[in-house]
Amino acid sequence: MKVSELRGKDEVALTKELNDLLKAQFSLRMQLATQQLNNTSQLKKVRRDIARVKTIRNQKGSQ
Repeated sequence: MKVSELRGKDEVALTKELNDLLKAQFSLRMQLATQQLNNTSQLKKVRRDIARVKTIRNQKGSQ
């Protein structure tokens, strides 16, 4: 996910995106715990995407 895509979204879309990413992160953590996750790099990608969305939300909120 690119930052330019996130900057084009409004607050509602960013909140929905954040919720979707948090659900994906939970799912990946459960797969990791049950040893069903093959590609562990997905966790890092999702974590960074969550941080990107939160950063953009904070920047839009302070303007």
